[in-house]
Amino acid sequence: MSQREGLTHKMFPRVSPNKTWEGLIGGIVFAVLGGIILEHYDWIEKGWLFGLIVAIVGTLGDLMESLMKRTLGVKDSGKFMPGHGGVLDRFDSILLASVVIYIVYYGL
Repeated sequence: MSQREGLTHKMFPRVSPNKTWEGLIGGIVFAVLGGIILEHYDWIEKGWLFGLIVAIVGTLGDLMESLMKRTLGVKDSGKFMPGHGGVLDRFDSILLASVVIYIVYYGL
C-alpha cells in the first residue's frame, strides 16, 4: 500500500475502486459553495440544497453505473471515447441528479 492509499477511505472498492469518502466530502463542499454563488446572483433558489443534492445523488448515479458494469462484466459502457469508460460514464451522474433535482424543485 502506498502512502497516499493509507490516507484515503474507499467508499465501495468492489464497485468503484477509486471513489473515496474524502472525494465525496470535497465534492459536496464545492458543489454547495457553487450553489451558494448561484443563489447569491439570483440564478437559483436554495442553491446550497441544489449543490448538496447534485453532489450526493450524482455520486450515487456514478456508483450505480459502475455496479451495472461490474455486474455485466464490462469495463467500458461504449467505444465512442476510448479510455474514458464510454459515453455513459460521462453522463451517469447527471442522469440521476437531474431527475432528483426536477422532483425536488417541481414535484412529480
